[in-house]
Amino acid sequence: MPWNPPVASRPHGPGDGQGTGWGGRRRPAGAIWFPVVLSVLVQLPGVFIAAHFGAGDPWTLAAVLIALASSFLLLAGRAHPGAVVVATAALCIPAIALTTGPPLAAVPLAFAVVGAVVRSARVWAWWTVAGIAVVGPLGAYVLVGRPEAVIRPLIIALVLTLLVGVGEAIRGRRERYREVSRQVAARREAAAEAERLRIARELHDVLAHSLSQISVQAGVGLHLFDSRPEKARESLEAIKSVSSQALEEVRGVLGFLRTEGYPAARAPEPDLARVPVLVDTYRRAGLDVRYDDRLTSVPSAATQLALYRIVQESLTNIGRHAQASTVSIALHEVGDDYVLTVADDGRGIPGAASARTPVDEGKGMIGMRERAELLGGRLSTRETEGGGLTVEARIPHLRTEHA
Repeated sequence: MPWNPPVASRPHGPGDGQGTGWGGRRRPAGAIWFPVVLSVLVQLPGVFIAAHFGAGDPWTLAAVLIALASSFLLLAGRAHPGAVVVATAALCIPAIALTTGPPLAAVPLAFAVVGAVVRSARVWAWWTVAGIAVVGPLGAYVLVGRPEAVIRPLIIALVLTLLVGVGEAIRGRRERYREVSRQVAARREAAAEAERLRIARELHDVLAHSLSQISVQAGVGLHLFDSRPEKARESLEAIKSVSSQALEEVRGVLGFLRTEGYPAARAPEPDLARVPVLVDTYRRAGLDVRYDDRLTSVPSAATQLALYRIVQESLTNIGRHAQASTVSIALHEVGDDYVLTVADDGRGIPGAASARTPVDEGKGMIGMRERAELLGGRLSTRETEGGGLTVEARIPHLRTEHA
């Protein structure tokens, strides 16, 4: 599948494709023809006047007709803005010099100057205006022979200079629009990436824990099926309970991915009230789990979810890898932090000889660390005294919890 960059990251300006406007947005075909039609309509009265009153001066009539025809050069302004402004100036200057009254022949030149500045041909536009400002008054003085003849070319050069400023303003606005578009696209991409990571983290925690429990309970049930059928029955009931809970949580997470409306999850997001149920599940699997809850305030829903998932992931890792027999879970407050510690007497993490030794963290450990850091906290691991691993999470109180 070909890569299709977001709109804000696509180039704008010269050569950016058909119908792209000065603001970086798509221009209709009518907008491309607008300066051409307007230039022709403005110059038509001058053509009629030159044809009626200047019958004896074919040079003036020819110059006016050439200036009229130069309006159609504006159609090539998007692809070749620099060449168009120079060519338009060369075709319009004779009509401007030979006619009197309003300089109608300067209208296509005005559009060409503004278009050149906007479309990154600023040097072409500035040199063209500078040339008109120098050559125009000098030529008028030489041809007419009176000092007042230089006033008209100077006024035209001044107006063109002001139009260069207008082009610069339009160019600056276009650049600001493009920058804002890039920022909006970047924010949307970051939000989508954060949501994707959140859903992936939730699915990992739910599935890893549930499948691990189902595997453990199935192993216990098979081992005790013949000798202690009542215990095997308990394992099957635990598998049913864990799988049902996992299905509810997965449905809630996947509901965010639906394009159409999806009813709210049947079960609320896990909180600290469900930690004893989680602990009891592992106790039935043969693990000695001790839970000590000494909290004196009620954490926010986000904090409770993070603490629950950290406990869940820690117990999952202990059940799968640690080969531990006892686990101690403590939850208390230290200053403005909620502190959760999960310590086991297992074999720890292979390769982590001490608290200062870098640990090759798996996805579960990374997910726990991300949950703590998203709430402004931190997560650390260290060796448990006597062997094993201790996971400690510190999450600060949210402002709403002090209200």
